[in-house]
Parts: sequence; C-alpha cells; structure tokens
Amino acid sequence: MTYVRAVWGLWVRDIVRFVRQRSRIIGALGSPVVFWFLIGSGLGRSFQAGPQSRLEGGYLEYFFPGTLALIILFTAIFSTISVIEDRREGFLQGVLVAPVRRSAIVLGKILGGTTLAVAQAGLFLLLAPLARVPLTLAAIVPLAGVLLLVAVGLTGLGFLIAWNMESTQGFHAIMNLFLVPMWLLSGALFPESGAAGWVRVIMAINPLTYGVDAIRLVLFGHAASAPSLAVSVGLTAAFAAAMVLGGTIAVSRPLRG
Repeated sequence: MTYVRAVWGLWVRDIVRFVRQRSRIIGALGSPVVFWFLIGSGLGRSFQAGPQSRLEGGYLEYFFPGTLALIILFTAIFSTISVIEDRREGFLQGVLVAPVRRSAIVLGKILGGTTLAVAQAGLFLLLAPLARVPLTLAAIVPLAGVLLLVAVGLTGLGFLIAWNMESTQGFHAIMNLFLVPMWLLSGALFPESGAAGWVRVIMAINPLTYGVDAIRLVLFGHAASAPSLAVSVGLTAAFAAAMVLGGTIAVSRPLRG
C-alpha cells in the first residue's frame, strides 16, 4: 500500500500541476493542431500519388495519425521536464530518501504523463470528421490501447532523458536534436515508400514508426509499407516496456547533482 500511495501521489501531483499551468495545455495541444491544419492544407494538393491517394481526406487525413503522435510527444516532453524542476526545488531528493522503492518514481511520473497525453489525444480525435477520418465506435477501444502504449513509450523515453539532465536547457537541446527528428522520421509526415534509402533504414529502426503505423492501421485499416497490426502493436509494446525498464535502472543509480 505504501508503494501504491507513492505512485498515486506522484500521478496526482503531475495532473494537478498540468491543469494549473494553462500554457502547457495550449503548447501541448495547440501547436500540433496548428501544424496539422497548416501543413495538411499546404501539402494537400501535392499528396496525390501512391497508396495514400485512397484517403478521402487527402493529406489532412494522412497526417492525422502523425499529429496524434506529435501531441503525445509534446505532452511527454512537458510532463517529464518536471523531473529537472523537482530536482532543482529539492522535491526529488525528498522522494528519493522516502521509505519506498525508487521504481515508484518511474511509474508515478510515467503514468502521469501518459494520462495527460492520452487525454489530449482524445480531445484531438474530436476533429476527425474535419479530415474525413473514419472513426468508429469499434475502433475507439483498440485505438485507445495503441495510444496508451505510444504514450508510455514516449513518456518513459522523456523521463529517461530528463533524469540524466541537469538543466532544462540541456533537455530542450536533446529534444530538438533527437525527439523531434524521431517524430519526423516515423512516417508521420511522409510515407516510407517515397523516402531515400538511408531514410527508410532510419525509419525502419525508429520505434515510433510502428506506433504511428499501428494508429494508422486502426483508423484506416491499411498503411503503406507497414507490417501487420499485431507486429506494429507488439513492437510498440516492447518499446514501452524497454523505456519503463530503462527508467527503473536509471533511478537505481545515485542521482547526480
């Protein structure tokens, strides 16, 4: 029960902190929506060839799953950056000396970020009719499961990076250098079939690629150059589990600073 209370306390703390900071809500949800509308509208006429032309909503429809992943990514970044803030304020040191397993920190932070990410992605789904995305009641449950796995993986990755950072400036540098390109090369913006050979190799080893593929397969029933839904979900789940395990290993080491 002590372990559960620790996880619950950290989860609630992240939810309350997020709700009280309206700028984080606007940044995590507003920016991806703007990207989706502007980029989708601007590239709509250029997106005519290939299997994606089967999509009635054009590029706005193709870009919809990628925007869901972007919302989750932004929320993961904003939620896990609090690890650095908690260290600076001394809260994290207090948690570390508490009589509870350190893995409770990992679960509490990841569950908090995951909850926020899935909730905001759910709000974006309300715009599905604008992109002619065929969202049905039968697809909601599997889609929620896929979004949950993607959110756990990206939040866990953000936690793992933030845990080893000593400043928010360093975290933002890693975000621009690693996390944003990870999203760009996930099939969110363009299909793998139209990319250069070396780009296709990177996309194939990018774990987020399979999360975006799984979202697209659930929504549309097809995705160019994508494996089956079972393979995509399995690889996404493996990525999520690896990030949780990596975070647990990281917190077991002495905290720097």
